[in-house]
Amino acid sequence: MRVRRELLRWSLLAVAAAVLVVFLVAQRQSVEVSYGRSPSSASLPGEGSAGELSDASVPSVEEMTARVAAEPIVRLPGAVARWDEGRVRAAAGPGGTRILVAPPGLDEAERRRVKDVRNAEIRIVGTEVSGGVLAATPDDLPGWRAQFATGDVTDQVLTLLAALRKQPSPPDRDDLRWREPTAAELTPVTAALRATGRWVAPGATLPRLPEKSASEAFPGGAWFVVLPTQPYGTPLPAYGPALHRLAPDRPVVVMYGGWIEYHGPGASEFAEVAGASFYAQYGSRLSRYSYPQLNVLGAYLARVTDVRYAGLFDRPLPYRPFDPLRVALPALPWLFAGCVAGFVALSIRTARGGRRRRPGDLGPGGTPARLAALSALAVELSLLTDTRSDPALVRGIGRLRSARYALDDGLPDKHVRGLLADAEAELDGVARDVRMPGYRPDVYLRGRLS
Repeated sequence: MRVRRELLRWSLLAVAAAVLVVFLVAQRQSVEVSYGRSPSSASLPGEGSAGELSDASVPSVEEMTARVAAEPIVRLPGAVARWDEGRVRAAAGPGGTRILVAPPGLDEAERRRVKDVRNAEIRIVGTEVSGGVLAATPDDLPGWRAQFATGDVTDQVLTLLAALRKQPSPPDRDDLRWREPTAAELTPVTAALRATGRWVAPGATLPRLPEKSASEAFPGGAWFVVLPTQPYGTPLPAYGPALHRLAPDRPVVVMYGGWIEYHGPGASEFAEVAGASFYAQYGSRLSRYSYPQLNVLGAYLARVTDVRYAGLFDRPLPYRPFDPLRVALPALPWLFAGCVAGFVALSIRTARGGRRRRPGDLGPGGTPARLAALSALAVELSLLTDTRSDPALVRGIGRLRSARYALDDGLPDKHVRGLLADAEAELDGVARDVRMPGYRPDVYLRGRLS
């Protein structure tokens, strides 16, 4: 019976230590905010790996500086940004402003040369608008739509001018206009969609659909209409609403340059979420680089898949395997506390049993009581030790175990007290190492045995 109780007592301590290790290791797990794990992996690749660097280049800093000094607006070959010249001229005032417009897709060295043109108050690379240390970017869907569908940067230029002149920012305006597509425009588009599921207008850069991303985003299939960037100031053909009227149950994705729209089932609660999150993350890269439409569409469809797996489509969520660790984790601290309490209780019970067998040591400061108190002290110190103090704790526990066996076997009291003195010295060293004066044996035992 004595051997079983000792085995149970030290087993509880081992379980407590194991639970503590598991709990501490589990704290490094990451938190997932999705209801399901999305299978999508597509995103806009980093610089130079997706054809986003164009063949366009810029002159030397000296040449660009001279051109900006000679004329207020300098458009370099390949520049795509446009703006309302009347509104910008009125905001600039009598002195005007000097603007340097560079093409998208420049590498880092070429963008640095544009930035080094100091006499240009406003510098535009692609549709990225900056001046000095400031930059202006859209922050809503109408702003991104105008920027990526037609290259319109009017609001960004006006906002930056106001900031440079320390004036209030003007309100944004949505000047983009739409028109119904004509029957001559809609007929070939509809025929191509019914035959192949996609229609690519001349000038668009979509040699093929990103099949994997498309099937993940729309498992039942969707129609894709892809057009190049539209001319600034010209109403855009509204293919999305027209096609949705023809096929209300069919998802329709329409792409104007770098701008992507969704029309179809769930558009009222889905399209804005997907569009805002996509352009908020990738808008700055799309503005200064010349990504092929294939890469932009693939990244957008991946975002659609992420949103769908997040539960915003109100569809059945994908199966997620049961994780026993996440279920058991909240219970581990209680299990740890229970094991420690069981160890202490068994230690006290063992000490009381020893006193009953040795009537000469029934006082509160007798050998069994001292053994029980030192055992409790060892348990509490075990929660505070590290690699530096662990050896002393192990030696102390070993002395306490020897004292327990010696007491149970009826060995001389002097021998038992000698073992306890050695254990007390080891535990005293541990208490000093962990800087806990209250756990030094003389202080701890005074409170327990007084």
